Amino acid sequence: MSIDRAVMLFAGFMVLISLALGFYVSPYWYLLAAFVGLNLIQASLTGFCPAAMLFKRLGLKPGPAFN
Repeated sequence: MSIDRAVMLFAGFMVLISLALGFYVSPYWYLLAAFVGLNLIQASLTGFCPAAMLFKRLGLKPGPAFN
């Protein structure tokens, strides 16, 4: 698995988890989904992604987006 796919997988899980928690626990959990979305936009514009840096340290191979 490449870093790019791992970042997309992680972001997808975080959005789904925050939606479920927002529905069942508290609407404030929707802020996590908003944060993930903003972080994806920021990463696409700047190329800086903390999750990509973490996955790189864990030894995943880089893809075309995050080298």
